[in-house]
Amino acid sequence: MTIGPAEGFLERLEVARAHVERLAEATPPAGALTDADEPTGEQWEWGQVWGHTAEFPAYWTARVREVFAQPASADPVPFGRSRNDPGRLAAIEEGRGLSAAEVIVPLRGDLDDVRDLLADMSAADWERRVHHQVLGDMDMPRVMEVFLVGHLEEHAHQLEGLVAG
Repeated sequence: MTIGPAEGFLERLEVARAHVERLAEATPPAGALTDADEPTGEQWEWGQVWGHTAEFPAYWTARVREVFAQPASADPVPFGRSRNDPGRLAAIEEGRGLSAAEVIVPLRGDLDDVRDLLADMSAADWERRVHHQVLGDMDMPRVMEVFLVGHLEEHAHQLEGLVAG
């Protein structure tokens, strides 16, 4: 039995996962770039999107599990990283040289972990709050939207846009 908003996130995760699986078999036109990111103007090529998509689910799942391992508190706990995090940037750059076929296999396991995290969350877990250095105080539904499920959907749309040219 799922608790809180888990059911909706689980459904969305499976749709996004299937979308990414299909896109792993696609080939974008040479030189294709994503639309410009609104806050930064940054544009990525195919490999960079895959590099980040391969890296972020494990990172954010681990951060959420760290929050749940701490005693519950009325105060939001520090959480996450910024866009300039060296590990994040390195994964994006390393992705340039990887094929989607190389990325999709470990990504499947990481998405299984996201699914398990969502399925295992208690009502108390959904009430937990964190403090992100840039985005401020966030509840768990917003964390799932911004950093995990919604984030996967965003990158699936980027990949689709690259394939469409």
